Amino acid sequence: MPQLHPNAQAVQQALDAADARDAAGSPTSIRILPAGVHTAAAAAAALAVTVGQIANSLVFDAGGEPLLVLTSGAHRVDTDRVATTVGAPWVRRATPEFVRLHTGQPIGGVAPVGHPKPVRTLLDESLAGHEEIWAAGGIPQAVFPTTYSELLRVTSATPADVA
Repeated sequence: MPQLHPNAQAVQQALDAADARDAAGSPTSIRILPAGVHTAAAAAAALAVTVGQIANSLVFDAGGEPLLVLTSGAHRVDTDRVATTVGAPWVRRATPEFVRLHTGQPIGGVAPVGHPKPVRTLLDESLAGHEEIWAAGGIPQAVFPTTYSELLRVTSATPADVA
């Protein structure tokens, strides 16, 4: 197997350290797609799943602090609702520089884990309705399968209605 990109390696190491499992109960493994998938629709098409099964990793600037929102690809995040949920004066989309500073990963490939230090995380409760969900693996062409309960466990996220 070819060497993984350092970002994908960090994600795989975090998954391994957490003993993360996929929907079948097997150890979760990063999968490299032939091309980068920068949107939920592109990821869903590449994986032959519904867009709702894609766990978008969106980084926000919440009153100057990073906030990772793992939301269904079928949803648009309501930043006012999220600000109220986390008690921030405001929540806005983070700049690419802010995202990379706090996650070490590029927009379009931000994973739920594998960051230089923990990032406060919200997990879209609607993802619980899917037996299998897919998340980014640190670069746009890396993904991994998981479940809602595993994503909740390995990220220590707070379940929330984010849409």
